[in-house]
Amino acid sequence: MSSYSPIGPVVGVIGAGQLARMSQPPAIALGVELRVLANNPEESAARVVVDTRIGDYRDLGDLREFARGCDVITFDHEHVPTEHIRALAANGYVVHPSADALVHAQDKAVMRERLTAIGAPCPAWARVRSVDDVTAFAGEHGWPVVLKAVRGGYDGRGVWVCRSPADVVEAFASGIELMAEAFVPFERELAVLVARSPHGQGVSYPVVETVQQDGICVEVIAPAPGLDQEQSAQAQRIALTIADQLGVTGLLAVEMFQTAGGLLVNELAMRPHNSGHWTIEGSTTSQFEQHLRAVLDLPLGTPKMTAQYVVMANLLGGDDPDVFKRYEHVLAHDPGIKLHFYGKEVRPGRKIGHVTALGSNLDEVRARARHAAVHLMTGEYV
Repeated sequence: MSSYSPIGPVVGVIGAGQLARMSQPPAIALGVELRVLANNPEESAARVVVDTRIGDYRDLGDLREFARGCDVITFDHEHVPTEHIRALAANGYVVHPSADALVHAQDKAVMRERLTAIGAPCPAWARVRSVDDVTAFAGEHGWPVVLKAVRGGYDGRGVWVCRSPADVVEAFASGIELMAEAFVPFERELAVLVARSPHGQGVSYPVVETVQQDGICVEVIAPAPGLDQEQSAQAQRIALTIADQLGVTGLLAVEMFQTAGGLLVNELAMRPHNSGHWTIEGSTTSQFEQHLRAVLDLPLGTPKMTAQYVVMANLLGGDDPDVFKRYEHVLAHDPGIKLHFYGKEVRPGRKIGHVTALGSNLDEVRARARHAAVHLMTGEYV
């Protein structure tokens, strides 16, 4: 166990991925002591956070030991068992978001039931337990049908686009609980990041466009280009209403589909989110600082952008693991580009970092971010 002696409020983050890692700089500035629960000392945040504890987030005993001395507990991911979160709260620990809120980001069927009840726009959906259930759903809503893992899916994992009963059989072979959704012929994907404090203050960041490739976000454009003011305001209202109705404390990311018929809510995340990494340089208050403010019930910061356009491109590992040898070209070519590496071993397709570009010409900003990302990943020039 660490012998570290905190001098400010202690925020315990369960999980030691890149989200916890990127929370360290704003924690330092705020005078907040960050503590992380890591599976092993090689994890992303464990490499940079002094007060790192090693333990299993699935073990209630480890969670209780970790929580001792923390002013508030929050999360780097949604995988902590819901009953363990309730047990921590019952033991007197302050947890944000609460189990009652976080379950909507852990269980997609629970999320859909609650969003439907509060009138949030969603795709048609149903709980399904058999191929016949899915076939009946398709009879009402048409093929293809999207099957999703009720718990645990992310970055395209746990999602099956089924065009026939044969595809459904393959999805059920996974042996996990599934739900069905109608396939949405969307025009593009949007995301809204909002924050809400325990006493009910809320703020919304600008609506962004997220560009997906093979189920993984590769680019985020802030603000979403061409989105009219009315639809932007509607998206922000939907997200703030969800945060309020679900009792979210901290950050809430609401992923949406923009369709010819309007906006539909796709997914929720109750933590800092990939769609908000641009805020580190692109907003007066980054999403990481905002989450810390919110869970400590401090006044929230302004989400005002620092540039007219901000583009974030994810770095995905390729065949050559030595991305650092390509630093020189990227930094010399564009002194204004911002690089963020997550301290992760490079593997093909794995998110190992991101780059951010800011400016007043959207085409130029996108080109700069793409050039940096492609060169760092592959060594190629674009």
